[in-house]
Amino acid sequence: MTQMEKSSRDDAELDAANDDWEAERLQLRSDLGSRMKAVRQACGLTLEVAAQRSGLALSTIHKIENGRVSPSYENLVRIARAYDIGMERLFSSDHEAHQTTRMTVTKAGQGRKVRAKHFEYEVLCNALAEKKIIPLVTLVEKRAPLAPEDLESHAGEETLYVLSGRIELVVEHYEPVVLEPGDCAYFDSTLKHGLRALDDDEARIFWACTYIDVDKKVANDPA
Repeated sequence: MTQMEKSSRDDAELDAANDDWEAERLQLRSDLGSRMKAVRQACGLTLEVAAQRSGLALSTIHKIENGRVSPSYENLVRIARAYDIGMERLFSSDHEAHQTTRMTVTKAGQGRKVRAKHFEYEVLCNALAEKKIIPLVTLVEKRAPLAPEDLESHAGEETLYVLSGRIELVVEHYEPVVLEPGDCAYFDSTLKHGLRALDDDEARIFWACTYIDVDKKVANDPA
């Protein structure tokens, strides 16, 4: 096989892989939207009420539910709190949503895949309901340097550990930091933050975020 033939074959394989990934990405986005719509309806909420409670535009929720856009992590948090549910409900199929187990295990590669804006999450230990920590293995996309409007904030804390690739973490009030395999960071999620992959190589992290219902905490602890 000549070098030109080998190059053509490699290009064809790469194009096929990209096509497969694009189809999977769209399917993941569609699946998430369908689950979110089903959860909203199960909660007895109209789009108008959901928008009012979450602070998101009605059109944004409608586009997410119809698989037309991928939500950010911040918007997933806002929607879960607006519906008064644990975040795992947004990632669960119907039979998983009512699990009451307090111990669960996810074998390698068997977490639920969720496509969100700039990330693909593998949600771990999803059968355990009302978790205070959301554990994720996350594929991080390479993109341009983060602008202020790319950063988001929400209640809670989070930590990430780099499994592969190089990550740039940007946290409000701090200099951006480059993290490589084996590096770990922990930060207050109320600070605006964001991350991106720096190279074409696959960048994957273990990411754990606390999920705290602030309104419930205040109501149960009036002091």
